[in-house]
Amino acid sequence: MTILIAKAIWVACVIAWYVIRFPYQRRAKKAVVAKSSRGVRESILLTISLSGLGIVPAIYVFTGVLRFADYPFVPALAWVGIIPSLFSLWLFYRTHHELGRYWSVSLEVRDQHRLVTSGIYRHVRHPMYSAFFLWALAQSLLLPNWVAGPSGFVGFGILFFFRIGREERLMLETFGEEYRAYMERTARILPGIY
Repeated sequence: MTILIAKAIWVACVIAWYVIRFPYQRRAKKAVVAKSSRGVRESILLTISLSGLGIVPAIYVFTGVLRFADYPFVPALAWVGIIPSLFSLWLFYRTHHELGRYWSVSLEVRDQHRLVTSGIYRHVRHPMYSAFFLWALAQSLLLPNWVAGPSGFVGFGILFFFRIGREERLMLETFGEEYRAYMERTARILPGIY
């Protein structure tokens, strides 16, 4: 494993994320939205997350701008980084597939929205967030840079902690006791832990 291969793996995974998401994003634009929490706050949080998981690491991968924060490349860490990369892609695909027409990039409830509690959702309420945290872990293992590596944890972490409460309130308002019971039997993002 070389640093060039590690960067190529990161790029390939980013491309795979967009390939997975693209058809769902196209369908989402056609879906009727019954309730939305989209606004300036949500746009800022999504931009911060995109910066940490996409823009900052892309600047590192494709330019020399962040070289001042490099640390020695450890091939073993990059090899280990492949594991959360692949698992995050699988989880990302599963969550999109299982949500189907109910998926949205923002906090929205679709017309005739049903609560999805099967498949991967049987174990955690927010597996898409789990996939993003796994991707942030992979990024930190693949990119030996004190800025680009952990920027995914910072960017996505900000979105997660400022959004999760609002998202769960929206689900409680929409699904009431059905969602409250679902909350009691599932973890947020890590089965049996959190």
